Amino acid sequence: MPRRLLAVHAHPDDESSKGAATAAKYVADGAEVLVVSCTGGEAGDILNEQLSDASKARAHRDMAGFRRTEMAAAQAALGIDHLWLGYHDSGLPDTEQGETVRPGTFATVPLEYSTEALVRVVRRFRPHVLVTYDENGGYPHPDHIRTHEVSVAAWRDAADPEKYPEAGPAWSVSKLYYERTMNPRRFTAFHEALRERDPENPLLEQLGEWVERFADRPDLATTHVDVHEYFEARDAALRAHASQVPPDSPFFYWPNDLLAEVWPTEDYQLVEARVPTELPESDLFAGIPSEEDAHA
Repeated sequence: MPRRLLAVHAHPDDESSKGAATAAKYVADGAEVLVVSCTGGEAGDILNEQLSDASKARAHRDMAGFRRTEMAAAQAALGIDHLWLGYHDSGLPDTEQGETVRPGTFATVPLEYSTEALVRVVRRFRPHVLVTYDENGGYPHPDHIRTHEVSVAAWRDAADPEKYPEAGPAWSVSKLYYERTMNPRRFTAFHEALRERDPENPLLEQLGEWVERFADRPDLATTHVDVHEYFEARDAALRAHASQVPPDSPFFYWPNDLLAEVWPTEDYQLVEARVPTELPESDLFAGIPSEEDAHA
């Protein structure tokens, strides 16, 4: 039986900016990879001014439908399976202006309701590994924080036959990870390499700002998965989300050949495990026996 990885994200495009090369690698290795988008990204704005007029018109008319089309293209680029959890994008309220999250959106739905929905997915797909965000959501968007809460609750409750008995037979996910690719060591390593090889590169100033921005963030990564062969697939998935990712996006600042040499991994933090583990790791499935071994 193939290994199975479940990645839970807040919006379409998050799967492409956070762990996309990992997903493509494991699909190529024969694993089943399912991405869950908790919301449809309906509240998103057009962030790419280079989008064609026809595409802008369609996105303004039907952002939800437009982003579904984009997600389908990203799914094809990575070779993954995909599922919509079905909640409405909460948007990013301007709290300084007194804005609040709109009622009925993902972040306001009672936790037990959205947890049950994800528990059903876990029990049907039966993943060995679950990847999601930390308690800050990666950044403090209400949907990202809620995605963390729902994912951790589903990790716990899917294994308990007393919880949500109508959601299917209990299933214990072996390992729970937080995505940690945006870590300070990565930015510092690339900044130093680029400064050494191309000291006049105009990107150095921007990268220096990123190094400063992430300087105080602790490096919590325990697991570094070599995915350099799949950077192009990651970039294709990012470009599929054309309403959100312009061609000159910071995601494309560094050449992939240099990135492959300096930092060829995507990085994760192992936060829970129901199997024996040894850190650091280079494989999200490390320590997980095959189903044949488990039933031998």
